[in-house]
Amino acid sequence: MAAPGGARRQPLILLLLGLMHGASSVFVVKDGNGTACIMANFSATFLTNYNTMSGPKPVTFDLPSNAEVLNSSSCEKDASDPSLMIAFGKGHTLTLNFTRNATRYSVHMMSFVYNLSDTQVFPNASSKETKTVEAITDIIADINKKYRCVSNNQIHMNNVTVTFRDATIQAYLSNNNFSKEETRCEQDGPSPTVPPTPPHPSPSPPHPSPSPPHPSPTPAPESPSVHKYNVSGTNGTCLLASMGLQLNITYEKKDNTTTTGVFNINPNKTHVSGSCTAQRVTLELRSDSITLLVFQFGMNASSSRFFLEGIQLNTTLPDAKDPTFKATNGSLKALQATMGNSYKCNTEEHIQVTEAFFVNIFKVWVQAFQVEGDKFGSVEECQLDENNMLIPIAVGGALAGLVLIVLIAYLIGRKRSHAGYQTI
Repeated sequence: MAAPGGARRQPLILLLLGLMHGASSVFVVKDGNGTACIMANFSATFLTNYNTMSGPKPVTFDLPSNAEVLNSSSCEKDASDPSLMIAFGKGHTLTLNFTRNATRYSVHMMSFVYNLSDTQVFPNASSKETKTVEAITDIIADINKKYRCVSNNQIHMNNVTVTFRDATIQAYLSNNNFSKEETRCEQDGPSPTVPPTPPHPSPSPPHPSPSPPHPSPTPAPESPSVHKYNVSGTNGTCLLASMGLQLNITYEKKDNTTTTGVFNINPNKTHVSGSCTAQRVTLELRSDSITLLVFQFGMNASSSRFFLEGIQLNTTLPDAKDPTFKATNGSLKALQATMGNSYKCNTEEHIQVTEAFFVNIFKVWVQAFQVEGDKFGSVEECQLDENNMLIPIAVGGALAGLVLIVLIAYLIGRKRSHAGYQTI
């Protein structure tokens, strides 16, 4: 969010390099003192579908060279979320919202507003409305280092995909320019090493070697370990969470067969980080096996409730046809509770992120935003636990009713038996 009046005190500068459509551009945001605090150099392509009278139509367009940084961009010290807002065309805006902790910063949320009434980009669109999409990103770097990604990096925002190319991005600048040191993106990872060729060919075996047995399906792991996670900001703790996490991923293997892998998150081998803002709380998990797993909590001010609104996963599946697996969903409504209270569920919950990706959460107890004294507030039980409690109550009630019926029948039978022996 922009600081009130901060952007008006000092004009923000946009530098553009490259004269070709879709060329790489440098965007600079300066604070009220004229010091650069956000710099970005990238080219971007947008891919989406829109409706026409003759049906859906795909469209691809580039970030043009005449794009401009909006004055609503901000990186003032009193701004909760430094942001870079880039406008182009007739009402299109790409926004990068940054956040940080003690060691790293990231584009924790990217949003894109596009105007369907722009006939140059969306000819014959059946609607003239303005749409907004957003998603969590994997753009992250160490403090005082620039984020560098030469490879294409795709950010999926509902029905819009943005592809960044040759990107250099840095927020919270310390020297008014890009740092010399950099954090490389996952996509720029090292190429596979080719083993050296032996000096002499190995002799052929006298008989062909038997084919290796077909691997059996990997058994489902046991329930994951429950771990307590804590995220703190400048105003104290903003997230308490105790839960066990399990990933359920369906993917195509190299032999073209489809399989479902179930992977437990080992908290003892996981790096935990996150961020706190007035409107969003983010928990980020990283390990050798999981590149990035993000949980994002939002709030509804009118109903005074918090909820899990977004999950993002970036990981590598070595036996997959496409080893890089990405999934994100920023429109969830899970794990809801009243602000100041905590959400608790002993029953295993299955949260669908995409068709191919579920998160299984075990024995979850979570509270976001208003956390007092690093302790969970009053508990709001999940519906699953309440339903499970109703089952033994219903069974107990049925058994009690059955016992009562038998007892009444016995008493009636006993009374009739005594009536047969009355004195004449």
